[in-house]
Amino acid sequence: MALYVQKYGGTSVGSVERIEAVAEKVAGFRQQGHDIVVVVSAMSGETNRLIGLAKDIQSTPEPREMDVLVSTGEQVTIALLCMALSKRGVAARSYTGGQVKILTDSAHTKARIQDIEIDGMRDDLDAGRVIVVAGFQGVDDRGNITTLGRGGSDTTGVALAAALRADECQIYTDVDGVYTTDPRVVDTAQRLEKITFEEMLEMASLGSKVLQIRAVEFAGKYKVPLRVLSSFKDGPGTLISIEDDDTVEKPVISGIAFNRDEAKLTVLGVPDVPGVASRILGPISRENIEVDIIVQNVAADKTTDFTFTVHRNDYQAAETVLQKVAAELGAREVVGDSKIAKVSIVGVGMRSHAGVASKMFDALASESINIQMISTSEIKVSVVIAEKYLELAVRALHSAFDLDKADDVSE
Repeated sequence: MALYVQKYGGTSVGSVERIEAVAEKVAGFRQQGHDIVVVVSAMSGETNRLIGLAKDIQSTPEPREMDVLVSTGEQVTIALLCMALSKRGVAARSYTGGQVKILTDSAHTKARIQDIEIDGMRDDLDAGRVIVVAGFQGVDDRGNITTLGRGGSDTTGVALAAALRADECQIYTDVDGVYTTDPRVVDTAQRLEKITFEEMLEMASLGSKVLQIRAVEFAGKYKVPLRVLSSFKDGPGTLISIEDDDTVEKPVISGIAFNRDEAKLTVLGVPDVPGVASRILGPISRENIEVDIIVQNVAADKTTDFTFTVHRNDYQAAETVLQKVAAELGAREVVGDSKIAKVSIVGVGMRSHAGVASKMFDALASESINIQMISTSEIKVSVVIAEKYLELAVRALHSAFDLDKADDVSE
């Protein structure tokens, strides 16, 4: 029999009825003889409610106290789930992150896991108990409650699976797997039977909201097989695992990711001298603004136009910084566009197939969609386009790479 770590998100435990349904599912696995560790989020909406309470009292609450507050949401869920399991005759024991103990650094509201003590959990598993752990939280070396940031329950699940050397980490959510693209944009999008860590990491970083990026990184580092499943209906889900040997047989493209939250800024007429990129991006970095795609064009008059993208929420702050930098550099002007989007094709099959980028560009050209910026890696090509063409671009690319055919994306 197998050891499974199962993570259930907020919508999966969003009511007493949903918690009862999770207990029924977990009980079914126990009846089959499997060892089960369950990681749960707070009930849907609860974390936002707690944050709202804090903001009603203090506009900028102390991070340590915020962690104490928001960590209570998961504590409610673990107790209720254990009660539901007990009602079904399943022995279960709940643990907060501190009780496990999940040791983290002291970066409140965005802590990182450093170590996990597994002896107590092993004893419970050997005694036939289901272990129910509060996701999203841990404790630092001084005993302070810490939290891992939004979506941190995914990371908790993967970290526990790695520490316990589980056979699989199963992420139960409100979707039944990873799709070739968002089914709300392309109704012929297909569920992938299998995808590599590399592909999932790219898709998560490029806009796919199925899994937290840090959880995928953790799973890839420790080679923990991940499976995304629906807690609302049965099905095989999508397995995320290491790249196998049949890459040549895989489809060239596994999926299309997109991000609407992009903005573009350009400094025009910058002197083309060494160190200019650092002088532009250094002040941006010091404002904790993350830069994505960067393009530099050198003109014949020994000036350059320097363009980069940022998250749309950072657009105004970045523009303010750039105006000062441009004046210091003697640049001509700063221009920007907050109505852009990024569309990306992802697939390990690119490594063994030529002409993928040109096929992408042809598909966009056939719909008269202008490409403003391009970024590539070994397994992805991203383009920046006008936001109004986003959904048209995704549909065109999905069709061009035959992703609407189920046989092309299953193993």
